[in-house]
Amino acid sequence: MKKMIYLTYAEPPSGVFSSQVIDVIHFINKELKSDIQLVSFISLHDFKKHKIFIRQQFPSALILPMLPKATYWRFNVLLLWFICFFVRPSAIIARNVIAANMALKVRGKSSVQQVCFDGRGAIAAEWKEYDVKVVKSWIAEIDILEKRAVIDSDFRIAVSEKLVEYWNEVYSYSEKAHVVIPCTLNSNFKVKPITTEDIEESRAKFGFQENDIVLAYSGSTAGWQSFSILYPYLSHYLNLGSYYKVIFLAPEEENITKLEQEFPGQVIRKWVSHSEVPSVLMACDIGILIREQSITNKVASPTKFAEYLSAGLPVIITENLGDYSFFVAKHHCGYVVTGSEFPLLATSNVELRTKMVALVQHYCTKGAYLNQYRKLLEKLSG
Repeated sequence: MKKMIYLTYAEPPSGVFSSQVIDVIHFINKELKSDIQLVSFISLHDFKKHKIFIRQQFPSALILPMLPKATYWRFNVLLLWFICFFVRPSAIIARNVIAANMALKVRGKSSVQQVCFDGRGAIAAEWKEYDVKVVKSWIAEIDILEKRAVIDSDFRIAVSEKLVEYWNEVYSYSEKAHVVIPCTLNSNFKVKPITTEDIEESRAKFGFQENDIVLAYSGSTAGWQSFSILYPYLSHYLNLGSYYKVIFLAPEEENITKLEQEFPGQVIRKWVSHSEVPSVLMACDIGILIREQSITNKVASPTKFAEYLSAGLPVIITENLGDYSFFVAKHHCGYVVTGSEFPLLATSNVELRTKMVALVQHYCTKGAYLNQYRKLLEKLSG
């Protein structure tokens, strides 16, 4: 198998980085006997701490400081060329738009013959819709850079079919040189039978009663996860009675604090390690994925969707949220709603949770996309 590089740029290590970058590389290398090397350009801010974080999970990773700011990415192309000179990769899988443009600049001028753009979303649209704080010159250029990443790359990974449709509509991408691989659970995820005792034990830790209906919300309430969209859903149910509860798996935040004050005793905020999330979700009955109707959300693949299902939770989801709104309707694993719809909710049982977990195993694990990863390597090795 030919040597390849997986390239990231300006993406600080996090739980998502561990799951969707490091774990992906480990999975492909192990299951398909590939030789993919992680190369990460990260900010000088907390560089040492972030380098240690990545090295603990990927000891052979090449971790380099960005010079000197994210917007000056072209200065880092020469350094990437030197890396290619010594590592001798035949291909680069580039996680975002800037990384893809860096890879395209060394293609043909080094050992690199092919570039794969790993598209995580509609970046140009996201920057404009949510006023991402970067210099104006970069915002003006991002459309060109994203189009180049989509059109000029030799192969592509998309997180959703809706993202491929977006590429077609906006950038006139009409090829079939891509695979669709959504955000998936860690490769060490194991299906465990859910029992009534598991549920009761988890709920007892929070003092929930048997008839309490507990909604779970994991993530921030800012930006594209707009609290102004989320509030009507949560307040509707919380106003129905004290037996409705909400658990926020999120850091302390002004919006959550206000909701806690408005509905004392019904709103709980927990900020736990990634390994503790499943036990908290086990105490809940349904997951919440309420997003506004933006391009960013219409092409997205929220990692929280698989997390909810893996704990046996059906999902309340807004329409046009990536491929998942259609998935929920097709597999009857929750409710697809508009702004004026509030489905009747109930506590979940072992049978329902077992069905949700079965869906996760079939559609949301890395093993479920082994053929797509195999096709990716075949195309880049050709």
